[in-house]
Amino acid sequence: MSAIRHALSVKRADDFAQWYQEVISAADMAEESGVRGCMVIKPWGYGIWERIQRLMDARIKDAGVQNCYFPIFIPLGNFEREASHVEGFAKEMAVVTHHRLISDGKGGLIPDPEAKLEEPLVVRPTSETIIGDAMSRWIQSWRDLPLLTNQWANVVRWEMRTRMFLRTSEFLWQEGHTAHESREDAKAETMRALEMYRACAEEDLALPVIAGEKPENERFPGAEETWSIEAMMQDGKALQAGTSHYLGTNFAHAANIRYQDREGGQQFCHTTSWGVSTRMIGGVIMVHGDDDGLRVPPRIAPYQVVILPMLREDEGDAALLDYCATLKLGLAEQSACGEPVRVLLDSKPGKAAAKRWDWVRKGAPIIVEVGPRDMADGKVAVLRRDRLWTEQGKPDFAFRALGDFVGDACATLEAIQSGLLEQARERRDANITRGVTSVDEVAAFFAEDQRYPGWVEVQWSKPTGAALDRVVEQLKALKLTIRNVPIGAEPADGSCIFTGEPAVERIYVARAY
Repeated sequence: MSAIRHALSVKRADDFAQWYQEVISAADMAEESGVRGCMVIKPWGYGIWERIQRLMDARIKDAGVQNCYFPIFIPLGNFEREASHVEGFAKEMAVVTHHRLISDGKGGLIPDPEAKLEEPLVVRPTSETIIGDAMSRWIQSWRDLPLLTNQWANVVRWEMRTRMFLRTSEFLWQEGHTAHESREDAKAETMRALEMYRACAEEDLALPVIAGEKPENERFPGAEETWSIEAMMQDGKALQAGTSHYLGTNFAHAANIRYQDREGGQQFCHTTSWGVSTRMIGGVIMVHGDDDGLRVPPRIAPYQVVILPMLREDEGDAALLDYCATLKLGLAEQSACGEPVRVLLDSKPGKAAAKRWDWVRKGAPIIVEVGPRDMADGKVAVLRRDRLWTEQGKPDFAFRALGDFVGDACATLEAIQSGLLEQARERRDANITRGVTSVDEVAAFFAEDQRYPGWVEVQWSKPTGAALDRVVEQLKALKLTIRNVPIGAEPADGSCIFTGEPAVERIYVARAY
C-alpha cells in the first residue's frame, strides 16, 4: 500500500488535542470570537447543531413536553434560596451589577455608579431557579400535573480552561424542567429523558454510550440523583454527553412549588431537569473524525450528498450543470433515515479536486464528482466518506450509472450511519478493561506511557461522606474520575477496590473531558 497523503497536517496518534483543533478549523465549523471562552459557530458546525436540535426536539415533543423560553438574567436571590445549588455554581457565575455606562473622561467607558442594580442579576448558568419560580405560579392543583417544559437556549458558565464545543464559557443547549405529583412519576420522567438521550446519541449521532447513575460527588448541585450517558473518545477519554436529574422536592421547597392533592391537602412537587449541549458536537468529532477531517453521520449531516460538477468555464458547463441538477432532483425525491435526502449542488468556481478535499475535511457522507465524460456515459463518480481510500492509497471512487446511484443512495447513507456506530462501539468495547482488583492496578493501567488506555470497570461499595471524599482524592491524584454506575451491569461479586468492603455495584473509572 502506498503512503497516503492525508488532508490534515496533524494525525490523531501524534497529538490528539491538536488534531481536534485542526479538524474544527479545517472543517470550517467554528472559530474564536475574540471573547475568551466564546466561539463563533460557522454554518457547517451550526448546521450539525440544527440537525441535532431538530431530531432531539421531535423526541422531546413526542413525550408531551412543550417548549417555552425564560429570561437569560436571573435574580441572585433565586439562587440563594437553594444553598447547595448556589454553592455548586458560584465559581462559574457571570454577574450583572450595573445597567448603564458613562464616559471615564479619558475616552473610555465605566459602569455608572448611579446605575447600580438593587439586586445583581446572574447570566443564566442553568434555569432551575427561575423556572421553579414560574412553576410556583402555574401549579395550583394535582390537575396541573405533570407540568412538562423545555427550552432551547444559551447558558454561561465562566470556565477557566476552555476548548471549542467541549467546554466553553457560553454554549447552546436544551434544558427540560418538569414537575410531578410523586417521586415515582418524577423518577419515571428522569429515566425517560435518559433513555431519550441514549437513543438520540446512538441512533442519530452514531455515538455508542453507557447510561448509568453518577456517584454522590458527581451529582448536579441540589439533585437527589444524577444520571448520565458517557461516550468514549478515540483517545480513550470519557465524555459526559447528557444528564438527567431527579431533584426530589429540594427545588420545590426553595421555590414553593406546591399543589393541592386529591384529598385537599398541600404537597410539594417532585421535579426533574435534563439537558444536552453543543458538547455533543465535540463528541462527534472525537469519535468519528479521522486523519482527513470530520466524518458526519448522515442523520445529522446538513447535506448528506454533495455534487461537484467539474466545470471548465466554457460552453459545455451549462449542459453539465443541467445533468447535475437532474441528479440533485432525483436524490431529493429519495428518503433516507426517515427524511428526504439532503443534497447540495456545489457549483461555485474552483478546481474539482480542491473542492472535493474541502468536503472531505467537512465530512459530507457522500461526495459525487461529475465531469463531461461522466455525463456522456450517463455515470457519476462516487466517494464515500466512511471509506475514503483504496488499498493502493488512492481515493476510493466508484463509477456508477446515474440511475443506479440514485436508487441505491438511501441504502448507502443508512449503511454509513450504522457502520459508523458499529465501528465506534467495537472500539469502545475493546478498550474497556474488567477484572481490575486494586487501586495499584488502576494506577498502572493509566500510567503515563499508556497513551490511549480506555476505561476500567471496578467493583465498589458505594461509600458516602468522608469515605467517598477519600476515594475522590485517590482518583484525583491519578487524574481520574468515576463516570457512572452502568445500567444493566453484571452484579457485584467481590470487594470494593477502594474500601475493601463488600461491593454493591460496578463503576467505570476513566480520564475525562
